Amino acid sequence: MNLIYDSFGCKDTPVGFFQRLRAGSVLVLEFNPLNPWKVLAGKAWAVSHRDHRKILVVDGAIAFTGGVNVSAVYSGSSGVEPRTVKKDIPWRDTHVRIEGPAAARFQMLFMNTWESQKGPPLPARNYFPYVKRAGNALVRVVGSLPGERNRRIFMMYISAITHAENSVYLTTPYFVPDSQMLKALSDAAARGVDVKILLPGYSDEALVFYASRYYYTRLLKAGVQLFERRGGMLHAKTAVIDDVWSTIGSSNLDNQSFLTNDEANAVILGHDFADSMQAMFEKDLEDSDQINLDEWEKRSPDNRMKEWSAHLLKHWL
Repeated sequence: MNLIYDSFGCKDTPVGFFQRLRAGSVLVLEFNPLNPWKVLAGKAWAVSHRDHRKILVVDGAIAFTGGVNVSAVYSGSSGVEPRTVKKDIPWRDTHVRIEGPAAARFQMLFMNTWESQKGPPLPARNYFPYVKRAGNALVRVVGSLPGERNRRIFMMYISAITHAENSVYLTTPYFVPDSQMLKALSDAAARGVDVKILLPGYSDEALVFYASRYYYTRLLKAGVQLFERRGGMLHAKTAVIDDVWSTIGSSNLDNQSFLTNDEANAVILGHDFADSMQAMFEKDLEDSDQINLDEWEKRSPDNRMKEWSAHLLKHWL
């Protein structure tokens, strides 16, 4: 077994946890260590560069990806109402199992990261076995790296929204759109596309939560429908467009995902899978409150100030 963990994302994980894994013959690699003394010679100390991917590959033939972390917050059911202590609120997330040739692409993403981070030599294995086609859907794996030229997932979203003809249903926990994303969403609504965005009614990141709400008025006036989910913390990162194009992955709709993180999304083309995705989206809407423009305009001056202040930090969120 080989494991890559993000140093920043696992900063609260006890060191002993990884020590026990290593003692059990697991090869463990820390991605971009927070401790500058652990940075490899010749590499820059890049705290902002994070491995945000959530990838599990089994025998080079089965892959899992989506928004789920290995964390205690997933031990609770996402179908219950919030508990009194917010840190105990269960999370609502989406993950997908992929079999077939696409699994090899996830394996390649893992191996590329292992090599770029100078991980220890991997044991001799057949990491890329021949894998037969496993279904009828067309699957493409999109991996992105930091930098303007590597924003593959961002451009994937922009292209899909721009060419949408009937519907755009997005689910994201962290939503800090740039001008290009705002225009794509507004233009889609203006040409009659049914644009719905599902967002969290509660967030573990207060700054991102209020920065997201800063854009509500513009989007609502453009005809975009916004919903905030009740209950557990919404952490799913999904989209379904025109009942044929779907994506599930690690990327949020914010600057960190599009500019500074390593991310991975699976894009699935097929009506059957899209139907399942749309049904899941509609079920989430039943547990959500729609944001009405007239009511939204009546929110308190205190909340308006929080939104305005948070959006000033959008380039770091």
